[in-house]
Amino acid sequence: MKRLLSLVVLLAMTVGCTSKDDIKKMMKENPEIITEAIEANPEKFIDALNNAVKNAQEGQSKKREEDEKKALEDSFNNPLQAEIRPDESFRGPKDAPITLIEYSDFECPFCSRGFNTVMELMEKYKGKIRFAYKHLPLSFHPQAMPASQYYEAIRLQDPEKAWQFHDRIYKDQRKLQNGESFLKSVAKDLKVDMNKLAKDVNSEAVKKRIADDMEEAAKFGFQGTPGFLLNGVPVKGAYPTAHFDSLIEELKKRGKISL
Repeated sequence: MKRLLSLVVLLAMTVGCTSKDDIKKMMKENPEIITEAIEANPEKFIDALNNAVKNAQEGQSKKREEDEKKALEDSFNNPLQAEIRPDESFRGPKDAPITLIEYSDFECPFCSRGFNTVMELMEKYKGKIRFAYKHLPLSFHPQAMPASQYYEAIRLQDPEKAWQFHDRIYKDQRKLQNGESFLKSVAKDLKVDMNKLAKDVNSEAVKKRIADDMEEAAKFGFQGTPGFLLNGVPVKGAYPTAHFDSLIEELKKRGKISL
């Protein structure tokens, strides 16, 4: 209605010497002028309003695309630098030219899609990519934090078993609704030292590592999951493998990597 009032004011100003303020005052004091005009020409007003909304949406969409394009260009020129800790667990060669880091939530259904994409990328670029998993458990997923703590506690014993735990959780994600009993059953299947696990799972070291990941994710603007860094280029969401392929091709084109 505000947009419609502005159009009426503009039209009135073009056909007479009435000031904008006078017209606005008249419309407020006599709103029936507008309602009667709409009732007399409903189709024209609906068409005008629809066109105005369409133009506004197209303008917003164009601006969003331009902003995203600029942000992507900035990320190629100024890649984000994630912390690589001395004991960081990687899948793939540690000196691989492609580094993929994920900030993820074990209970997030979109992260299970992200898991499938990561596995496809690891196979497609085998020997040329390394992958690190970092934590961003969301508050509304009650089993996400416990799962992250189990992962980190198992990693302290055996990084390879932690990766196996990671895979099992994403493949059987629905079973997380069973809570800690499911997490324990997976750990037992992996022949983890359950006594050590019980001590480590709530340790300050485990909690701090997860908190550090979450703080880093927030610094990079990751609010939802999954979030990725591909050689420092951020990817927010569960994009398909083809999207990462296009980023890798662009990195090659710019001379940032050589495969």
